[in-house]
Amino acid sequence: MSDIKTYNEETQELFLRFLLSDPDLFARCQNIVEPEYFNLKYRPAVELFKSHSEKHNAIPTPEQVSAVAGTTLEPIPNVTVDHHDWFLSEFETFCRHKALEKAIIESTDLLENQDYGTVENKIKDASQVGLVKDLGIEYFENPKERLEWIKNQAGAVSTGWKGIDQKLYGGLNRGEITIFAGGSGAGKSLFLQNFAVNWALAGMNVAYVSLELSEQLISMRLDAMVSGYSTKEVMKNMDDVDLKVRMKAKGAGRLRVKQMPNGINANDLRVFIREYEIQSGEKVDCLLVDYLDLMMPISAKVSGSDLFIKDKYVSEELRNLATERDILLVTASQLNRGAVEEIEFDHHHIAGGISKIQTADNVVGIFTSNAMRERGRYQIQFMKTRSSSGVGSKVDLKFDPDTLRIEDLEEGDEDAMTMTTTGLVDQLKRSNSIKADEEESKGTIDQALNMHEFLKKNDF
Repeated sequence: MSDIKTYNEETQELFLRFLLSDPDLFARCQNIVEPEYFNLKYRPAVELFKSHSEKHNAIPTPEQVSAVAGTTLEPIPNVTVDHHDWFLSEFETFCRHKALEKAIIESTDLLENQDYGTVENKIKDASQVGLVKDLGIEYFENPKERLEWIKNQAGAVSTGWKGIDQKLYGGLNRGEITIFAGGSGAGKSLFLQNFAVNWALAGMNVAYVSLELSEQLISMRLDAMVSGYSTKEVMKNMDDVDLKVRMKAKGAGRLRVKQMPNGINANDLRVFIREYEIQSGEKVDCLLVDYLDLMMPISAKVSGSDLFIKDKYVSEELRNLATERDILLVTASQLNRGAVEEIEFDHHHIAGGISKIQTADNVVGIFTSNAMRERGRYQIQFMKTRSSSGVGSKVDLKFDPDTLRIEDLEEGDEDAMTMTTTGLVDQLKRSNSIKADEEESKGTIDQALNMHEFLKKNDF
């Protein structure tokens, strides 16, 4: 076996003889075979294998190899399934090693020019050279078993909000990216922090990465959410907060808060997650990134002002990270100024636009104002979902401005007020009463809420 790993001339000839012995072997390997992986002596034969297979959907005969490539190769007799398994494993490793060798050689000049992104892509592509082993699900075979597996292993994970879960067929899925979009001060960070508490208290391991707020400030907000004390009272009741947080921790997962600088990329998050898992001995279930717009792509050299290109790469790389690590990934994004006056959010309201929408699995718009928050209300709108038909639908949530907790509305939480308020705001929007200026928009919403109070007092 040690001779095999050297990939000497004898080994390379053995590989070619295996390929010549069974057309199915070459069919399984043809996507990873390249002539430059072999010594000069065998490259004409490999080129013939590939060209002949593409043209005739069959491998050449030993006689054709001898006549065209000038190489004498004899098929291996009495090849068994066990031989196949050995060959496929060894040949896959050989092709990957040769691809890496080629990538490293080609990267020399790129490194001199400091083109690290291209080097990284070459190495990444080479390291992923391999055979297709997972053929997916045989749909008609054991439907009940398949559905049970989905239910028990791969089902949606609850967000912690029943209203949101209902629109998402149970919650969010691992390997997906969800974006919460809102204007400045709309509460994007608060939503992500509430996610962190919901999931941690549910027993999952959560990593919260902030590119804006400090670890200390975020932790104090979490203290309020977990202990039930207002943010103003946390410092005055440190002993009691400490006791309550520690009590909640007994049934909770891990919750790691990490501040990282603006301009990080998905690889920085990948390294952080790996190091966290090594040191803690626990797998990260959920990653919250606050927020996407402050990140940069790994490989593309783009200006931070070119939002479409920058955010396209960043969102794609985040989704790849979610899939690779099999985690729940939630982040946030800024709504542009045109969204300030809007009651209904659309794709064009997201800063950077359609590039994020195309990549994300779920996009949720946050609609609020100072008046709504003071009255303990948030409203979200589903702008895109992959797993439900809830696009365009809205969910009202209650907000505690003291503890910063966002929760489901309960039956006694004046649901009629929310519906009436929404209707009044929509009506005002249609009559062009809402202006682009943020303060005027806030005043209009206040007017709607005051109108509701008037209607309520007068039994309308």
